[in-house]
Amino acid sequence: MIQSFTIDVPSADLADLTDRLARTRWPDELPGVGWDYGIPLARVRELAEYWATGFDWRKQEARLNELPQYTTEIDGQRVHFVHVRSAREDALPLILTHGWPGSFLEFLGMIEPLSAEFHLVIPSIPGFGFSGPTNETGWGVDRVARAWAELMNRLGYDRYGAHGGDFGSGISRALANVAPENVVGLHLTYLPGPPPPGVTFDLDEEDTRRLARIKELMANRPAYQALQATRPQTISYALTDSPVGQLAWIAEKFTEWTDPASDISPDEVLTNVSLYWFTGTAGSSARLTKETARQASPPCPVPIGVAVLPHDITLAVRAHVEHSYDVRQWTEFTQGGHFSAWEVPEELAADITSFFTGLRSS
Repeated sequence: MIQSFTIDVPSADLADLTDRLARTRWPDELPGVGWDYGIPLARVRELAEYWATGFDWRKQEARLNELPQYTTEIDGQRVHFVHVRSAREDALPLILTHGWPGSFLEFLGMIEPLSAEFHLVIPSIPGFGFSGPTNETGWGVDRVARAWAELMNRLGYDRYGAHGGDFGSGISRALANVAPENVVGLHLTYLPGPPPPGVTFDLDEEDTRRLARIKELMANRPAYQALQATRPQTISYALTDSPVGQLAWIAEKFTEWTDPASDISPDEVLTNVSLYWFTGTAGSSARLTKETARQASPPCPVPIGVAVLPHDITLAVRAHVEHSYDVRQWTEFTQGGHFSAWEVPEELAADITSFFTGLRSS
């Protein structure tokens, strides 16, 4: 059964957040280290002060409640999603999947341009936000993909496209394997991974740099990823108890993984952080990393479009991708980073539209 959903954070939770922020026990900081040791104290203090005294959750809540939101139970888990139907009856359904530490909020800026051509389904990954927390083990990328296939089936969509970045990229690729007869194509913004084994490629200087970066990250797993992949329960105590801890854990990535020229506002950052905080999903969202760590990526049976953002964590090597995928569109963006839907929503929406329009015409 699908039910309408309205966000309504209890006033007691808002008061509790304000009280906890006022009682923050701040750490010390070495002088002159900048970002070398993590997100600087001054930056977190600035955001926390605004969160406590200037940020208006009720305003954001009212804005979000203008969206058609729903919940349904799939495989024993509540799934929250936004469903916007296009005015075009023959529009292609399109499911958009976020990653970590994002949320369904990533795609709000693309709803208007995309809904001209697509029926949009924007779910929250189980364990994230209003789809969380998860209540049992096993919710890795493959299980999420099976839930997405069931969600689209319940909505009456038997042919649809998918888009995603970060975990959304992996979930979209898994969805194509779960439901190859239903998924017409994938548009992806993030394709990390090693080169295909046993194959030699003649790479240019730029692709050689990209490959070196991929290998460096594989050899030296980022600290946040190592923690979430091995000890998500341990880190959840700090993040669930301390709003400033949750803020720092997420806000750091909004600087490190974005284009320096991008303008993701404090309100956007804090709305996203608040979503994690009020739903208590720091731990369950982190569990997705552990649940997925042992899953291998099977071959993708459908055509893909790739958008490469110059300030993403890693940049895809085209020769490697084309060896393993049926690439129908490849776009090298001139701006943007890991949070592309927030950073360059109009450009990304145009690229998604171009890809699926090309698929339908062919």
